[in-house]
Amino acid sequence: MDRITLRLSHDLTRRFDAAAMGRGGRSRFLRSLIERAAQAPLPAASPRPATRSDAKLSLRLAADDLAALELEAGRVRLSRTQWTVALIRRRLHDRPQLPASDAVAFIGVQRELRRIGVNINQIARALNTAVLEGHVLDLEVAQLAAFAVEIRAHVDGLQEAFQGNLDYWSDR
Repeated sequence: MDRITLRLSHDLTRRFDAAAMGRGGRSRFLRSLIERAAQAPLPAASPRPATRSDAKLSLRLAADDLAALELEAGRVRLSRTQWTVALIRRRLHDRPQLPASDAVAFIGVQRELRRIGVNINQIARALNTAVLEGHVLDLEVAQLAAFAVEIRAHVDGLQEAFQGNLDYWSDR
């Protein structure tokens, strides 16, 4: 079923509501007016080509629920629509839902961790081919191990951030 949406002045809406009151309400009265205006039978329904990949969902919320939604969405720097879409996508796809700024930050962290990993691989390759003896080689290997521990801590922090995001959007 198609939907027609229009905006009316407050005065015109009030007068229309008064006229519609004894005729089944706004929707029914408007539908009858449109049917009378059209006066021609509708052509047989033909399947419409799917031109849009998205659809609109409307919700009616009590005022206190809407206020709570706006408060929570603002707390995580999202609009109420973005917050609602993120909640639905999290439940449907089981993936983190990040605001654009956080997604860019995570991409930057991933890029830096890759660069560090490449550097450590180069260091390891150089250590394997170098002719270092005794104490010098032990210091280099110890430094490389310390870097690995530090990187692991950063990767763990990134995983905790993703898990925190998943936890936020999960059942409470």
